[in-house]
Amino acid sequence: MNKVAIILVTYNSQLHLPKAMECLEKQSLQPTQIIIVDTGSTDKSYLLKYQKNPVVEVVYAPQDAGFCVGNNIGWEKLAASIEYVFFLNPDAFLTESYLEQAVCIMRNPSHRACGALTGITLRYDMQNNRSTSIYDTTGIFKTWYGRWYDRAQGEIYEPGRFPTIEKIPAICGAVLFCRKKAVDAVLISNKEVFNSNFYMYKEDIDLSLRLQKKKWHLLFHPDLLAYHCRGWTPRRQNMPRKMRLYSAQNELKINFKHSFPFGAAYSFLKYCAVKFFDK
Repeated sequence: MNKVAIILVTYNSQLHLPKAMECLEKQSLQPTQIIIVDTGSTDKSYLLKYQKNPVVEVVYAPQDAGFCVGNNIGWEKLAASIEYVFFLNPDAFLTESYLEQAVCIMRNPSHRACGALTGITLRYDMQNNRSTSIYDTTGIFKTWYGRWYDRAQGEIYEPGRFPTIEKIPAICGAVLFCRKKAVDAVLISNKEVFNSNFYMYKEDIDLSLRLQKKKWHLLFHPDLLAYHCRGWTPRRQNMPRKMRLYSAQNELKINFKHSFPFGAAYSFLKYCAVKFFDK
């Protein structure tokens, strides 16, 4: 049946959402359902035109509900027939065959244990409406001491650099294609995809680890290509302090919860540095 649902969580996303929706309209395999969850945009009028589309459902979450709660609300709206769910940022843009290729990969008998999937995601320059040919993510990895990072992020794109299908430790939540029954198996309290206590940041890593504990594989496939804008550069000092604090405390929660002792120690020091010294 190949029924795919898209969940997009918006917050003042009027600049990016039209292009994200345009890319979805051009997909060779059309999504069955698109759920837009707005978490408190100042001017919600940019969402009105999407309500006319019979495939799209626009949901207005409580003010500033956050990324995690927004996605959880979207999950509750899924049709019973949905087989695959794509958690997609409104500033992430898919190439035209992305959904079709992702479904084909998931349906391949050799990938029956694949619970979530991603590919190459490159940076996108919205101001000039073009790819920057710089890697945004090719999957999330972890150092021995517990720092989680997006592989190749900020580096110049090299065709063929990551040529093989491979299992990876975690997947970035900006472009996260999931098998619904896999996520069903790891819901928190039978209702939460992402831990609502996280608000935002590192929730994708937590979901990835929960999937792996249930023996689901996370795959990187080099044939999948998407683009992602970012609100600021990935350099840590350019992120707002509030966001760095969310990131640090959520990383600490993950490393403690999933029993990474070196990671917990590293994350604790990182959290203290942001909390007490990074003003």
